[in-house]
Amino acid sequence: MPVEIHVPELGESVTEATVGKWLKNEGDQVTAGEPVVELETDKVNFEVEAEQDGVLESIAVSEGEDVGVGDVIGTIGEGSADGATPQVETEKEEAEEAEGREEKVAPEAQETEAEQAEFDETNGHREDGGGRASPTVRRLAREYGIDLAEVSGSGRGGRVTKDDVERLIRDQDRGGGQQTETPERQPERQPERDGKEEAPAPAAENGRAALEERIRLSRRRQTIASRLVEAQQTAAMLTTFNDADMSAVMELRNRRKEEFQERHEVRLGFMSFFTKAAIGALKTFPKVNAELQDTELVLKHYYDIGVAVNTEQGLVVPVVRDADKKSFADIERDIMELGQKAREGTLSIEELQGGTFTITNGGIFGSLNSTPILNIPQVAILGMHKIQERPMVVDGEIKVRPMMYLALSYDHRIVDGADAVQFLVRIKELIEDPESLLLEG
Repeated sequence: MPVEIHVPELGESVTEATVGKWLKNEGDQVTAGEPVVELETDKVNFEVEAEQDGVLESIAVSEGEDVGVGDVIGTIGEGSADGATPQVETEKEEAEEAEGREEKVAPEAQETEAEQAEFDETNGHREDGGGRASPTVRRLAREYGIDLAEVSGSGRGGRVTKDDVERLIRDQDRGGGQQTETPERQPERQPERDGKEEAPAPAAENGRAALEERIRLSRRRQTIASRLVEAQQTAAMLTTFNDADMSAVMELRNRRKEEFQERHEVRLGFMSFFTKAAIGALKTFPKVNAELQDTELVLKHYYDIGVAVNTEQGLVVPVVRDADKKSFADIERDIMELGQKAREGTLSIEELQGGTFTITNGGIFGSLNSTPILNIPQVAILGMHKIQERPMVVDGEIKVRPMMYLALSYDHRIVDGADAVQFLVRIKELIEDPESLLLEG
């Protein structure tokens, strides 16, 4: 018998997802354990696998629609895609069998047997629009008093999407009341003046609209946008700058990198040096490794360092746990593995949660200086930048040195300016004397 495809548990504090991409089409053969649909959450994307062999009988929720944990998003029926299944027919078979009989059209989506029976009885138009919208969309419609039966859906098979409902909600907010808007809606006629009817508004000037491309924002990109705005609006954010002479680190790295890679099977990069330096500074200035919760400041005496990674889906910040207890090789190995997972889209929710301090390196893209934005609820973030040779005065003489600008953005509600400046100076001191990093643990 058919098996419903449900939205699984998404992780701690994650209750909604977006259908990102169906990996199979209706009528396609699937095998148990094979991915059939990709879901997007605020943090990661993950695939939902088929629970049995069979055919993807129906797709109940279109790409781009929001769903909640437990929602039915499709069904897998018995049979095979070669036409032997009684539940899924190809267009060619339907056309052949349509001759001499009245064609019975199956509903696009069905969530339970009871709903299916109701769908049949009402010709596919339930009073609440349940056969034409996902549970998440129905909940939103009920909250704002939207009658789904009166809405023409823009989704697959006329399904009502979240965008359809939100468009009506915006119309209501503008004072226009509930309106039904369809893609085929004709322009409204303007009132006549002086006995003459005004012409409809002209199309976009010079056909510019035809040259525009609309791309749906992924759920992660939407979350990134909202969290960045939240950080700007919530924290009293300031940035302090300094620079570090990278001569000693570069000399040590060049001298030991081959031996390091041969022994540990991982390359020696700059991130492990800055992670160790950040931990040393955090131990000296514990308020920078804290979080504000209501009227309490939570000082964290552990060091879970987030490392920003850029991916095709957007910026993610996986966390190196207990970085203060790890060697340079352990840190480099963790960063390499987490970065690879980020680019492959296989990070778990747990690998993205709970960081206490973040490091971001804009230098790999050529950035000379920047003001990084806080990764809330953290109260500070360190920005690394491009190494550039510059003339510097050393012992009264002008010498060319490989210099890196450093930036520390911080929440001034928690961290005083003097502490922020001294924190960054401490990182500079540790980087310019890398042997001292061994003394910092």
